[in-house]
Amino acid sequence: MSQVRRFNLDDLFHFNNVNLDVFTETFYIPFYCEYLERWPDFFSIIESADGQTMGYIMGKAEGNDIKWHGHVTAVTVGPEFRRLGLAKSMMDWLESVSEVIYDGYFVDLFVRKSNSVAVNMYKKFGYSIYRTVMGYYSGEEDAYDMRKALPRDVNKQSIIPLGRPIKPNELHSTL
Repeated sequence: MSQVRRFNLDDLFHFNNVNLDVFTETFYIPFYCEYLERWPDFFSIIESADGQTMGYIMGKAEGNDIKWHGHVTAVTVGPEFRRLGLAKSMMDWLESVSEVIYDGYFVDLFVRKSNSVAVNMYKKFGYSIYRTVMGYYSGEEDAYDMRKALPRDVNKQSIIPLGRPIKPNELHSTL
């Protein structure tokens, strides 16, 4: 049995078992604190019955007008807890927050182009590749910007592929 709850500051000292994964982006403590302060609705943790961290998700709301959306900053599940549907549960939760609380048009995320397991998982969750961001990860590795339209985007305009790769400095101008 597992429990989903809001992430809190103390969790920063207990999530290394899920955070130390080659595909998981690790951030500095003030970054996590900023998310907790600015977007607490988007930050949750899932724990086992004995209190062990199984995974977490963090995100935010951003954009303007029809580009107003939820963004998945990080979602990760500990290796021993994978293939149990936890990532799907957390993504569903973030999509619900984006739709119900923030009234967003879509949810987006960035994923390493080389992480085919995650890319395929997100596709199963209904996400599609909107564009490629060249050198997104430390200037070394490309990312896919994947999106899923929410009900507010009736015509699904937000997920029409851009049709060309972009550089990180173009991210906000082509959102």
